[in-house]
Amino acid sequence: MGTRWSLTIDCARPARLAAFWALALGYTEKPAPAGFGSWEEWFAHHEVPEDEWDQGAYLCDPEGVGPGLTFMQVPESKVVKNRLHLDVQAGGGREAPWEVRWPRVVEAVERLTAAGATVVREDELQGRPDHVVMADPEGNEFCLL
Repeated sequence: MGTRWSLTIDCARPARLAAFWALALGYTEKPAPAGFGSWEEWFAHHEVPEDEWDQGAYLCDPEGVGPGLTFMQVPESKVVKNRLHLDVQAGGGREAPWEVRWPRVVEAVERLTAAGATVVREDELQGRPDHVVMADPEGNEFCLL
């Protein structure tokens, strides 16, 4: 049995970045812990100062399969390339036939650029487009395939 894990992303604007990634991955806001009607109730119960309540945002896979995502506000901005990135298999991944996968990738690029992402580059494999390297609204790189 593997160990459960989640991914934490440092950022300037947690709610905005969480909204982007919810759209990109089909994730939803993580419900408040059991026994609490909202995150605000949980924060108040644990005496988290009110001015810190918007310094994080939390997403989960609605099917409970993928890892949780946490977005934490930090004072510094991103300055170098990620050492870790997500491969968003919007087209079905390389297991899907190219003729099926690539139009899905193109649609996802359009949808995510409308939501604030930017295209970094399009990479080819065997003479045809294979995946698109993108950056989220805060510059974190990810790939669409």
